[in-house]
Amino acid sequence: MDHRAPTGDPMLTARFVPPAVPKLLVRRPELLVRLTAGAQGPLTLVNGPAGSGKTVLTAHWAAGANAPRPPMWLTVEPDDAPGAFWAYVLEALHRGGVALPAAVGRPTRAEGVTRSFLVRLADGLAASAQPAVLVLDQFDTAQPPATTEGLDFVLRHAAGGLRIVLTSRSDTLLPLHRYRAAGEITEIRHADLRFTDADAEALLGEHRLDISPAGIRLLMERTEGWAAGVRLCALAMQRSADPEAFLRQFAADRTTIADYLLTEVLDAQPPPTQDLLLRVCVTDRVHPDLADALTGRDDGARTLAGLARDNAFLEQIEASAWYRLHPLFAEVLRAHLRQRCPGLEPQLHGRAARWLARTGRLTEAVLQGAAAGDWQFAAAQLVDNLAIGRLLTGLEADQLGRAFAGMPAGTTGVAPALVGAACRLAEQDLPGCEAGLRRADASLADASPADASPAESCGPAARFGRAFLGVLAGRPGDDVTATERAAADADRLLRELPPHLLAERPELRALLLAHLGAVELGAGRLDRAESTLTAAVAACGPPGTESPLCGALGSLALTELLRGRLRQAAEHARASLAVAERSALPPERRAGTDHLVLAGVAVEQDDLPAARRHLDLATAAPGPRPDPATAARAAVIAARIAAAEGDGDAALAVLRAVHPEGLPAWAADELAVAESGVHLARDDADAALRVLDAVEAPDGDRPEHAVARARALLAAGRGACATGALADVPADDAVATPVRAHACLLHARIAAADGDSQEAHRRLGEALALARPEELRRMFAESGPWVRGTLRRDPRLARSHGWLTPRAPAPAARAPQGDGQPPVVEPLSARETEVLRKAAELLSTEEIAAELYVSANTVKTHLKSIYRKLCVTRRSEAVHRAQDLGML
Repeated sequence: MDHRAPTGDPMLTARFVPPAVPKLLVRRPELLVRLTAGAQGPLTLVNGPAGSGKTVLTAHWAAGANAPRPPMWLTVEPDDAPGAFWAYVLEALHRGGVALPAAVGRPTRAEGVTRSFLVRLADGLAASAQPAVLVLDQFDTAQPPATTEGLDFVLRHAAGGLRIVLTSRSDTLLPLHRYRAAGEITEIRHADLRFTDADAEALLGEHRLDISPAGIRLLMERTEGWAAGVRLCALAMQRSADPEAFLRQFAADRTTIADYLLTEVLDAQPPPTQDLLLRVCVTDRVHPDLADALTGRDDGARTLAGLARDNAFLEQIEASAWYRLHPLFAEVLRAHLRQRCPGLEPQLHGRAARWLARTGRLTEAVLQGAAAGDWQFAAAQLVDNLAIGRLLTGLEADQLGRAFAGMPAGTTGVAPALVGAACRLAEQDLPGCEAGLRRADASLADASPADASPAESCGPAARFGRAFLGVLAGRPGDDVTATERAAADADRLLRELPPHLLAERPELRALLLAHLGAVELGAGRLDRAESTLTAAVAACGPPGTESPLCGALGSLALTELLRGRLRQAAEHARASLAVAERSALPPERRAGTDHLVLAGVAVEQDDLPAARRHLDLATAAPGPRPDPATAARAAVIAARIAAAEGDGDAALAVLRAVHPEGLPAWAADELAVAESGVHLARDDADAALRVLDAVEAPDGDRPEHAVARARALLAAGRGACATGALADVPADDAVATPVRAHACLLHARIAAADGDSQEAHRRLGEALALARPEELRRMFAESGPWVRGTLRRDPRLARSHGWLTPRAPAPAARAPQGDGQPPVVEPLSARETEVLRKAAELLSTEEIAAELYVSANTVKTHLKSIYRKLCVTRRSEAVHRAQDLGML
């Protein structure tokens, strides 16, 4: 199976392949035995400075390891963010034949992974039939603490299913003392890696050098057994007319390794080879054709092969045509290039960028172009290749954002303006984004085929990029029509772009639809929002679309909540949370809409503890700031919770804290309706009417406003006026179910007040029938004691609506009072009580499992225990029995 990064790019194969073992190898059998023994435990550490032979030793061991499952290899990059690191770990395990459950998921953002992802990974490894041995080469303290902490967690909780061999230059941030105390670590340190006199003699012999014992002792004294230093000396002595004299000179010359590398390795090469080394050092890896592009010659293949064959600090990446310079050597070469050829490095970056672009290596081309300071080219690569969305989603978003951080604000051209706007949008700097879009508009207006430079983007891709960002920067408080017009432009331009390129960029349509749907939702266009967001969810699925999928599901959940479809709202919200967990989206990239919706559902169903819990999670989310309409909805939910808890002052404070600027009319009316409810809870009907009179309902006929006004008029003793207000509420399915149910409830109360008990009973039955599918309890709780009194007088109606019983902490089970039912065998445990409460909510076994973060089998086990203890055989019987006993 072809696993790709979430952006669609292939994983770098070179990182999963151990470097080739040098032909001229000093064999270290005692260290190989220690590595084999260490791999029987959780952690093996091979630690030493650069060039000490860590990687060569470990690669030699991995190549000859005799085990049912050979060791897997991953070269760790020093700038790997936690999410990228774990994405590569999963790929290494997959390539090594480790079959992990699909539920483990894959990271989609570079910044990090959630604890839930690490738990699932550790659990999957623990269940593996054979332990996985993974070599993490070059794992140093440069790794973020979050990466090291996560690795320690997985290693400790994988139950022996994962064994790690680390190579590093310095001690990692792993808690090594714990592993030492538990006897769970094997350490091969610098002292173990140092060459002995015998090792040095063997290496020199491999290079066909006959050096006296005194010369070898001198070499070992000066190099202190450093493997790279010994090897460098051997290579230099091969080229010396008098190797012994060279050794004496080397021993007497206290130069740095950099000076030595330049003098004895670089200068030892013929001038054309020196030129090639200095030019190819600007890239992390080099292909023979790329070398030719950088030198302007055609000897790249021959020269690189010769350098690799001579072990001149350049090695071929196995199973590919690519080569890699030793990082230390590359660093020395780059410093020397700047000193020897000032101004050449940016030119080389530019050449590398264009070659990489021609060969389809987009991200590397962009990074090289940015390093060259060629902002026009680097930005055009993203715009022309429809990859501008990568600045906003995917593992490479932060890396690309850092690359463009140095782009001057005044850089001219359409592509730089669009990329700059996208970078500002990624940072939630909406004014900065809009300023960039204005510069892009000016450039698009001024550009023409006659005066456009080759690097400039003024075709369909640039116009699409402008429309695309126009949709993503849209806000409900602005002209929604302009956002929809931008979306229409983007959709039209998509049809003018190459189909094969669009197929590689699934995130574009997903992001467009998700953001357009969110804007329509914020504007109160619920029907259009539902249609657009449903299409957005359908457009997601391929790698790179996890973030828009999470957002679209959250917005769709909020849409359903506003329409009164609580079950569908909760389903979408839970799906959004599941996507975020599976794809390890970091909290700062999640808006918290899913938890806000679950809070809204819980408050309508009168489950105040759950409502408070979800609201706290939503408001504490460090993700993007909510749009004004969503902020207003959050305030409404918070106020309803506070009012239900008896804190009217807090409820009014949270509502009045919402800034009215940019607030859609429907959202302003939502706030007024909520505030009127708070005043009614405080028995202040006049204040409730005043706050409703102070706002004008959108289009003059918003049903929610009419119901709120009728409720306030009824509380003020003006029943006839309340009936008139309810006449404005249509009785058809176009009105949200909670509004229709509340209108019926108010009609019932008016009829009761008029002495028409038959009509009151009929209307109450209608209200309960409408509310039952969604379990809308809160409106009945807010109606005062009238509903409870009516139900007490009509046991038949009460029995048919047992779901209306308010939720409360279950008291200790009490014995039935002569009802003829068998006694409770034993009290329910806390977890069984939780399961029973969820069962009473009419959730399926799978939904209960998702709510409680357990498996479906665990839920079934709890249900069987509940049936036994309550002496019942079915779920419905258990719920009714528990209600009779006062447990629910």
